[in-house]
Amino acid sequence: MPNKILLIIKIALIILFIGCLFDWEYGYFQLVRFLGMLGFGLLAYHSFEKNKTWFIIWLASAILINPIFKIALGRDLWNIIDIIWALLLSISIYVKGKPNETNQNKT
Repeated sequence: MPNKILLIIKIALIILFIGCLFDWEYGYFQLVRFLGMLGFGLLAYHSFEKNKTWFIIWLASAILINPIFKIALGRDLWNIIDIIWALLLSISIYVKGKPNETNQNKT
């Protein structure tokens, strides 16, 4: 999967999760659950062989946000999780975009 598509997925998820901090109809949160599960699933699939840490984070996130077997945590706790997800996605963009210094030193 091209890196641009992964970047678009991460940015879209960040926007969706920040949007969850505002008052919306219940349908918005259902949409976020579905798109979040799909996005985190794709991120987990892509990072399966490349980075086990991100794979576990994305897989756990996909399971937590899935719209089929809902986990009721309350609005306040979901808002905290939404912020954590937005931060993790932002960090993953920054870390992925940063050159790997250890590989550069092995020349």
